[in-house]
Amino acid sequence: MITPVILSGGSGTRLWPLSRNQLPKQFINLIGDISPFQETILRLPDKVSNPLIICNEVHRFLAAEQLRQINLEPDAILLEPVGKNTAPAIALAALKLLKNNQDPVLLVLPADHNIKDENSFHESISIAETLAKKNKLITFGVFPRKAETGYGYIKVKSNIKKKYYEIESFIEKPNKKNAKKFLSDGNYLWNSGIYMFKASVYLKELEKYEPKILSICKKSLLKEHKDMDFLRIDNNEFSKCPSISIDYAIMERTRNALLVGLDANWSDIGSWESLMDLRKKDANGNVSEGDVILDNVKNTYSLSSNRLITASGVSDLIIIDTPDALLISNRKQENNIKNLVDKLKINERSEIQNHRKVYRPWGYYDSIDNGLGFQVKRILVNPGGKLSLQKHLHRAEHWVVIKGVATITCGKNTQDLKKNQSTYIPKGKIHRLENLQEKPLEIIEIQTGEYLGEDDIIRFEDAYNRN
Repeated sequence: MITPVILSGGSGTRLWPLSRNQLPKQFINLIGDISPFQETILRLPDKVSNPLIICNEVHRFLAAEQLRQINLEPDAILLEPVGKNTAPAIALAALKLLKNNQDPVLLVLPADHNIKDENSFHESISIAETLAKKNKLITFGVFPRKAETGYGYIKVKSNIKKKYYEIESFIEKPNKKNAKKFLSDGNYLWNSGIYMFKASVYLKELEKYEPKILSICKKSLLKEHKDMDFLRIDNNEFSKCPSISIDYAIMERTRNALLVGLDANWSDIGSWESLMDLRKKDANGNVSEGDVILDNVKNTYSLSSNRLITASGVSDLIIIDTPDALLISNRKQENNIKNLVDKLKINERSEIQNHRKVYRPWGYYDSIDNGLGFQVKRILVNPGGKLSLQKHLHRAEHWVVIKGVATITCGKNTQDLKKNQSTYIPKGKIHRLENLQEKPLEIIEIQTGEYLGEDDIIRFEDAYNRN
């Protein structure tokens, strides 16, 4: 039986400002009505086990909620205390599944790919499964459609005519000249980052080439424990693990690897350019989403999520407008977006972490306005949701109900407030907001005080086991 392992870490910095640390690209509806994370799971073949999900602490409720939306019960949601790249993450999955007295064939999938031809994808999986059961480590190589510089390449030992190949070498992302040469040579494929092998075979190779990783991952799982929907491991132990990809750790060194060709109209949604390639273009090569009006504009990607975008007499631009950040970039230099994000990090800008709308396990809040000594938020609490029992040392809050019924605890008193009713939460007062109804609750929260940061929360009790 195949057990999918879904790697859903990462922050997708090249898709900033849409993709951010707290809400990265794999959990955003980039194409259609569901996220790449959900699509990755829904396109799996029918005869596979429930997937094991690997994600980090920050994204755990996003993953759980999106699984609930597609009515899927995972094998487990394993939380990485800190990102250590793919080799350790896959080791944790392999060890976990072997602990259940199984030796499944693992299908390792990043959560941010787009695959249009599912039938061809399933055919490649079937070929790879046969080889994996013979103790081979399989990587999937995509038949290149153009001289792409944004992907790594894999060189095979024969021209591309068969269904699987022996591997000659792995090549980092090339420059344009080398990418053109790879395309014309005919024995280079794009490195998809998708793998298949038995759990035991992967661990055996890891013990041979990176024994420290295997040892630390084993120790990390000794203290595993269940926390709601999540599986936690030993944070202190796992933090000692080297950070290395599966390609560097295993695939480039083993003599036991094969490549299966993937001709399924695959793309890695890693940049605005790759996302633009998946969109329908107008007669001038433009992609426009949202409220956009163009005049004499060519080959430009415009996305408005908040207000009207107008442009005239320009070409080859990326224009991305979100409620709190605007990006304008040359399409031919879009790799510089990572440099821009690095500058935002240096300046400690909040826009790399959160959107204006921030999702929580109980719902979300939207920061409507702020100024010196005040902040206004619109808060939505899902049916049955409740905020932690908490207090603030530096701010007071005024709540106005605009939809639903709010159950409010303030000190020793609890009351229900309906639409147009309000209450005041003094600074330092222990309080809680709950929605005990079957419909969503919306309130306006006005904060006042000398400090309004999100870290001014002292939690006494939390339904979601947050610190």
